[in-house]
Amino acid sequence: MNFKQFFLSLFIFTLFFCGCTDTSKTVENKYEKYIGYINPEKALLKEGKTLCNINDIKTTYSGAAPYGFKGSKKVFRDFILSNYNEKLYKDSGYVSFRFLVNCKGEAGWFEIIEMNLDLEEIDLDDKMINELLELTSKKENWNQLGYEEGFIDYYMYILYRIENGKIIEILP
Repeated sequence: MNFKQFFLSLFIFTLFFCGCTDTSKTVENKYEKYIGYINPEKALLKEGKTLCNINDIKTTYSGAAPYGFKGSKKVFRDFILSNYNEKLYKDSGYVSFRFLVNCKGEAGWFEIIEMNLDLEEIDLDDKMINELLELTSKKENWNQLGYEEGFIDYYMYILYRIENGKIIEILP
C-alpha cells in the first residue's frame, strides 16, 4: 500500500465512522447534581429548618466528621449509648444516616439505608430506626462549621452496627 492509498483509506474510514455517529442524541446526566447529593424534597426531618446555601454545601462526609461532632465523637457516642433503649430491640444489621447540618448546627435532610449484616438492604424495626433518628438528629450533637464566608451547610453520615438490638459500633 502506497502513501496515497493509505491516506485515502484513512479518509474513507474516518468519514464512515464519523458519519455513523448520531450527534443529535445527547447523553443524559445520570446524577441530578453529583454523586452523594441528598434531594431535599425527599429527605426526612427538614421541616422548620433551612439551608443557608443549597447550591454551595462545602464539606464532604469524611472531611466534616472530626469537626462536626459537638464536643467530640466520644461525647456523641456516650450520648447515643446512654439514651438508646437496646433492650427493646432484637434486630441485627447496619443503619446508615446520610444528612445535612445547616449553618445553625441543625441536623436534617436525612436519608436512611437499612441493611443486614451481609450488607443487603432490608427493613429493620421501625421503632429502633425512629429512636436512632431522633437521637442522631439532636441539635446538641452538631457544631456550626465556619468557612471563609461564615457558617456553612455540610454533609455528615453516621453508620450504626447493631447486633441483637445492641449498638456495637458507630462510624465514622
